[in-house]
Amino acid sequence: MEETVVSDNYNKNIAKLFDLQKFGMKFGLDSMNRILENLGRPHEALKFVHVAGTNGKGSTAAMLAEGLRLQGFKTGLYTSPHLITFRERIQINGEFVSQQEVIDLVNQVWPATDPDSPPTFFEFVTAMAFLYFKKKGVELAVIETGLGGRLDSTNVISPLLSAITNVSLEHTDHLGTTIEKIAFEKAGVIKPNTPFVGGRYTDKVARIVLEKTRELACPSVLVLGRDYDVKISAGQMGPAGTGQVIDYLGPKWKLTGLPLALTGPYQADNAAMALAMAETLAEIGYDLDPGVISGGLKSVNWPARAETFAPGSWPPDGHSAAPLILDGAHNPAGALALTTLLKNAPRQKLHLVVGVMADKDIAGVLAPVLELADYLYLTRPAYHRAADPELLLSRLTAALGPPKCPHSLHPTIPQALAAASQAAHKDDLVVVSGSLFTVGETRAYLTGVPAVESN
Repeated sequence: MEETVVSDNYNKNIAKLFDLQKFGMKFGLDSMNRILENLGRPHEALKFVHVAGTNGKGSTAAMLAEGLRLQGFKTGLYTSPHLITFRERIQINGEFVSQQEVIDLVNQVWPATDPDSPPTFFEFVTAMAFLYFKKKGVELAVIETGLGGRLDSTNVISPLLSAITNVSLEHTDHLGTTIEKIAFEKAGVIKPNTPFVGGRYTDKVARIVLEKTRELACPSVLVLGRDYDVKISAGQMGPAGTGQVIDYLGPKWKLTGLPLALTGPYQADNAAMALAMAETLAEIGYDLDPGVISGGLKSVNWPARAETFAPGSWPPDGHSAAPLILDGAHNPAGALALTTLLKNAPRQKLHLVVGVMADKDIAGVLAPVLELADYLYLTRPAYHRAADPELLLSRLTAALGPPKCPHSLHPTIPQALAAASQAAHKDDLVVVSGSLFTVGETRAYLTGVPAVESN
């Protein structure tokens, strides 16, 4: 009975939280600072690592957090969005915040907000995370930005180090329509006299990011391909991923034969960034063993990033003949990375199941992988921002012309999966992509979770 009461209260509080989404996005830090001021500025008691970027920031943050956990640090991880449960967003040592803690945190943060100027959903949840990490005595908190960097709600912190994985066109209605403008926004996480770790950059991005590090006198600047590097030394690069092994070549750490849990050649760059960040923490005084830290690359759990379901394990009745891959590619750069992965994937036919948010560059998200598709299933997750299959088809047709492969429309994800599982043969491959909301709902359905926590 007590568990039922907690669950009911949790669901009511989550519904109230998601209702804040109606206020949309709000850029600027004034509201965030006021909320934190009313809460006693909990973030000032914490040590942070701040991670921004277009793609890979969640994987990178998760790998670093797992390595720090293995090293013995009480480590917080704050990411977004969630795949299935809201509780994924706020973790300590790999454990999701509990339902009761969510209830308590919601009730603590509401009085700190201004009813005449309601917070955004992300502002509210960020405050919850900082409050929770302080309450639980987190020693290091790895924080992923929500959108951009300069005006993102997380950018009230003074981190031990800042990182930007990569920069490509995304959220152009909010961040700007050019790579230069987006790089400028993301470079806003770089702080004065604070170490910086960068990913693999184009010349345009490197110029803007490195100029900011010089302007702010960052004492240590590591950029992938210039100051540290990585190579895939063994294993498969395709969706099976088993045995993918990297060598890391850092300023001081030289680590070979490191197995990765996460699939896809692009995860090598993410893993290298996590190690470069750990190496930077070691340089500023944290007692880190490279052999221990690197173990986080193997044990990290970060689902729906090129995650494979074996034949016969899906849909829930387990009658599929082909394997299925979940990948949350939701912008053009992510789609290109997925395409690279799939080009190395053994298969006869590729069955592509996609659902995309209506406010995304639908053609940009789907165009690269569509070139590989033999069958296309257009669907939508049960999320208010999702595009209807009819809209997906019309946008694609307007931008790229009619699909070159056979295609069908399915109002729900289970219906699309049923169609794909019936059509795919044992040597084929089924891929679900287009949005983290799509792959999250798919994963919930395949693993028997009643519903994704969103509205």
